[in-house]
Amino acid sequence: MIKEITAKELNTAKFINDQVKKIKTAVGKGIAINALSGGVDSSTVTMLGNKALGKQLKTVFIQNGLMREGEAERVADTFRKLGIKIEIINAKKEFLAALKGITDPEKKREAITQTFYKKVFGRIVKKSGAKFLLQGTILTDVDETVAGIKRQHNVFAQLGIDPKKAFGYQIIEPLIQLRKDGVRKTGRALGLPEELFARIPFPGPALAARIIGEVTAKKLATVRKATSVVERLLCNKGAFQYMAILHADRVTGMRDGKRDFGQQIEVRCWDSVDARKATPTKLTFETLQKLSAAIIKEVPGIVSVTYNITTKPPSTMEAV
Repeated sequence: MIKEITAKELNTAKFINDQVKKIKTAVGKGIAINALSGGVDSSTVTMLGNKALGKQLKTVFIQNGLMREGEAERVADTFRKLGIKIEIINAKKEFLAALKGITDPEKKREAITQTFYKKVFGRIVKKSGAKFLLQGTILTDVDETVAGIKRQHNVFAQLGIDPKKAFGYQIIEPLIQLRKDGVRKTGRALGLPEELFARIPFPGPALAARIIGEVTAKKLATVRKATSVVERLLCNKGAFQYMAILHADRVTGMRDGKRDFGQQIEVRCWDSVDARKATPTKLTFETLQKLSAAIIKEVPGIVSVTYNITTKPPSTMEAV
């Protein structure tokens, strides 16, 4: 049973000091690796790991082909300014190959998990000689996985999986007692710039979690463009999270007086504190119209835009 530390009771100075000691004790004189995605959790872990281990920590950004436009370069540049060197690993082909032909949501998540931890990361760990992976699993990830709501790619011990036996290295999870609001407080205390600690959540499976059905390069290009539009137009609404979902079925539309058999984007925008519960943001109809017009104009092949108005639960933040 994991003892939760709520954001209200969190003493960031004590928490950081305790976790730094634990990381140092676990790693000793060895080498640890962490994968930075640019999200709040992985960014906070990167700062925490760097504070604990310094040059004993190797930080990589896995370019899996599932990220937002320009994400790898933008994140690497931000951390370089903080004095932390990031190595970008190109693994696009491996992830797309692993996802080919898969439509079931859980099987997609499992394919991403195995490709990340066993193939790509396993190779990096073997090459570096590291025995430890530092990662940003938080309590909400564990809760949703154990409850069977959706398998989070970064949860193992709670499912009876020993990472050392399965992948050849141990996993250290310093944020596992926190939820998103607690992680943000910790990130701020560690010196993360606001653009990172206040960033909206982004799923581990990245844009693959926003494509219903098979993940292909073409579909990724579509949802990536739609994501850019949604994030641009909703960034000042004060919402907890917002996204574009690409549906699997093609829908009948019309353009220039002729039938246009195209695709549908579902927009989701959430108000929440820690992601356990959420309500759809009450966007004005004018905002929704602007979203629809911009997506139709800027994203080729889209003929329908909808807005999700269901709470969590029964809905979840991400569609897949």
